[in-house]
Amino acid sequence: MTSHKGIIIVVSGFSGAGKGTIMKELISRYDDYALSVSATTRDPRPGEEHGREYFFVSNEEFEKLISENGLIEHAGYVNHYYGTPRKFVEDKLNEGKDVILEIEIQGALQIREQYPDAVLLFVMPPSAKALRERLVGRGTEDLDVIEKRLKRAQEESVGIEKYDYIVINDDLDECVERVHGIIRAAHAAPSRNLDFINTIRKELNEL
Repeated sequence: MTSHKGIIIVVSGFSGAGKGTIMKELISRYDDYALSVSATTRDPRPGEEHGREYFFVSNEEFEKLISENGLIEHAGYVNHYYGTPRKFVEDKLNEGKDVILEIEIQGALQIREQYPDAVLLFVMPPSAKALRERLVGRGTEDLDVIEKRLKRAQEESVGIEKYDYIVINDDLDECVERVHGIIRAAHAAPSRNLDFINTIRKELNEL
């Protein structure tokens, strides 16, 4: 029997692709995961709460976290900062939980440098047209911000090849199950089961 160790799951995607909805549904269906709460300098959207969707902090507070090495990654996105608090992630990994980080592409690559065994997923819409319709449809931002997000999506599309998997979010239910399956399969990788492999080798040598 293999020992279960928590792994980091990095989920990125274009703004409006639905990655947040997928992660919330995944957390509600399964007890295996811990969703990391990021810190950000942007203002809360309607219905968002401090400590639930994000830790909403000032620029000064964010810069203090950086200087104290309190973030495992951070990045700028559409005039604001986002970052992942280190302590929460490492505590959950030690508890055997798979920690899901919903972060942008810059941060994802920073995570890969620090945690080479992390699994990187990129959530994509079925089409660019669908992406624009989703951004407009959620009604939280004006058209100027939406155009900035679409421009950023164009830039981010260049880095998708650096991820381990892409997941197309067309049907939410199917997408959630697909993500769960990818993560379960990742636990079976030989690199994550070295103790078990070495135990079998030792037992075989003793036969």
